[in-house]
Order: sequence, then C-alpha cells, then structure tokens
Amino acid sequence: MRVRAPARASERRPAYALQRRCGLHWPSENSGLALRFARSIRTILLCCLLFGGCAVSGGEGPEGYVVRPHDTLYSIAWRHDLDYRDLARWNNIGPDFRISVGQYLVLRGSAPSTARAAPRVAPPSAVASTPGASAMRAQSPVQKWIWPTDGAGGPIAVPGGGILLTGRLGQDVRAASTGRVVYTGSGLRGYGNLIIIKHGESLLSAYAHNREMMVHEGQDVAAGQVIARMGEGAHQTAALYFEIRLNGKPIDPLPFFR
Repeated sequence: MRVRAPARASERRPAYALQRRCGLHWPSENSGLALRFARSIRTILLCCLLFGGCAVSGGEGPEGYVVRPHDTLYSIAWRHDLDYRDLARWNNIGPDFRISVGQYLVLRGSAPSTARAAPRVAPPSAVASTPGASAMRAQSPVQKWIWPTDGAGGPIAVPGGGILLTGRLGQDVRAASTGRVVYTGSGLRGYGNLIIIKHGESLLSAYAHNREMMVHEGQDVAAGQVIARMGEGAHQTAALYFEIRLNGKPIDPLPFFR
C-alpha cells in the first residue's frame, strides 16, 4: 500500500488548493506578484458569489417537477428556463394555468415550441438588432417602459441576462411596464423575495431581493407603480436585480429603456 507523504504547509493553504484545482501557475510566495495575484483571484471568486446566485435553477431534475406550496406555473417555468405556455401545453393545463400542490409536471426541455407562431417583428434592416429590441417591436401596442428604481450608478450586467441596480435600503421599486403580477414569493433560490410581472403573452419581468413586497398575485399594475421596497442581496448591499424574459429566455433589458 502506497503511503502518501504529509503535505507541506504551503499545500494546505486555500490558495494552493485553488492553484491545484484550476491549474494556475503560482509565483513565489515571497514576491509582491504573488500577493497581487491572490487578491485578484479573491476578487473574481467574490464576484461569482455575488452575482452568480440569480442564475441558479432548482428542481427535482430534468424530467419532471412536483409542485410545492406557493409555486405558480410562471415561477416553475422561470426556475427551469421554460416558456410557461409550453409547460402548460405539455401537462394539459387549462387557460387559467391553475396547478395544485403535489401535482407532477413533465419538463420536456427548454426548446421553444415549433407549433406556436413566433412573435411578429419589423422587417430586417441594415442595422443589426438585439433580442431586446426585437421584443420591443413585437409588442402591439408598444408599451411604455421605465427604469424600475433609481440607481445610485449605472446598471451592472449580471451573467445570465439581468442587471443589478444599486441604491438605498427601502427605496421604491416600480413596475417597469404595465402588466399583471403572476408571482410573489421567495421560493426561487438565489432571488430572495421575488416579483414576476407578465406583459402580454411573451414577456415577463422580474424584480428580486425585495425587503417588502406591496403587490399580490393576480393584481394589475401600471408602469411606474410602486410594487416593492429595495432589500439586500447575498452581497449584503442594497440593490435590485432586474430581468426580462422573452418566451422563457433572458434577454438584454437595456434596449427597453432607450
């Protein structure tokens, strides 16, 4: 039996373990370069922890999901990156989209249904368009969109498609456009207290990390209406995470505010 020699002190350090795991070249520990390199790695890991949580999905697995208390069809579709209409069709759910606790839902993948006609958009132009811009043109009539809160700085892009708007704890969070609230709760991991608003048939907007939610499911809201108070995310800084999805997929929200 092979006996492994005791690890050197440097190998037992977290930085050394990160080096071995990621295949990084670690300079001499006595050099100033090593210290700067360690700080850079720590900063990168911190950003992943702060902003990665909002892109995490959960559930029983790729094949199915059992409905839990406080779930809605919209929140389940959001959790699994699906279009709620596809999810309803696959499970023979009626137009009221009503589901019950303990009900087993089939998840047949995240590909959009080919049976449903694609949203009508403007003819192609010489200028390349973004998914967000195409979604705006697909709305009929065109809806007004406003910033969901007063940011202390510019929007911070978050991996996964959303943006982070920093501000003050307790400041107003507003509906970005006219719509109907289809989910309020904290059942989606990584989002904290979350509100989802439906805008027409194809668009959903989400408002995460709220300290207080001031609307309920089924309520109609107007653009600019206060729906929540800003809370803190996992990074313990007052901020709103905002996201727009088209047919169940995250898109760039910035074109909606131009």
